[in-house]
Amino acid sequence: MSIAQNVAIIGGAGKVALHLTQILASKGRAVTSVIRNPDQASTIEAAGGKPVVLSLEESPIDEFVKLLEGKDVVVWSAGAGGKGGPERTKAVDHDGALKVFDAIEKTTSKPRLILVSAIAVRDKTKPYPSHYNDEDKKIDDNAYKVIGNYMKWKYEADKNLVQRTAFRWTILRPGGLLEAPGTGYASIGRTHLTPNVPRYDVAHVLSLLVDRADAAGLALDLVGVAEDKRSQLNAIPASLDAAIRKGETDFEV
Repeated sequence: MSIAQNVAIIGGAGKVALHLTQILASKGRAVTSVIRNPDQASTIEAAGGKPVVLSLEESPIDEFVKLLEGKDVVVWSAGAGGKGGPERTKAVDHDGALKVFDAIEKTTSKPRLILVSAIAVRDKTKPYPSHYNDEDKKIDDNAYKVIGNYMKWKYEADKNLVQRTAFRWTILRPGGLLEAPGTGYASIGRTHLTPNVPRYDVAHVLSLLVDRADAAGLALDLVGVAEDKRSQLNAIPASLDAAIRKGETDFEV
């Protein structure tokens, strides 16, 4: 296991990213957090990170190359969040992601990338995945009905990433997110689409993935665990370790 001492988070003002910053800072890791709005700098600092103001839409790629050079791991946790319409979703969730991929390729250090995507992001022209049950199919259909543009551009960005070989990457695909406190339990790997998962638990998984270079090349689903089904086997460290050892990915081009 390689320890990542220097981590950059793209989209550092998000709720998952702030939890991740706090966890990593508490372990003594150096966290550089990219934000678009300078008013968010104090929030990043309070969490233990170093804020850097850059725009995925407007800042030149060379600024990102300079920022990412020498980092051990880059965590992509950015997103338009539905703000600005379909055009901005593409600009941030697709074009911005590719800008970061390209920037990593231009560095000499080639930091590893952990990309936070979303469960059920897939080629919608293909049949349902074989592990889906009826509830999964309904959730999948509803996601593409309600946020289809977002799912489309996340898929295109993820598809671009998995074809790259110049740097190591891992995709984390959380299900529906909860504001509830973290539970410490999760189902990870190729999963059903429920239960929903607390944001803190997503950050917990990310904080472990930062040190798991052996997860390179995997796209891992992440959902919660019902209270009556929690055990040592699905405690987050054990669940993640089992998923990585199994080596089963859940993304197909």
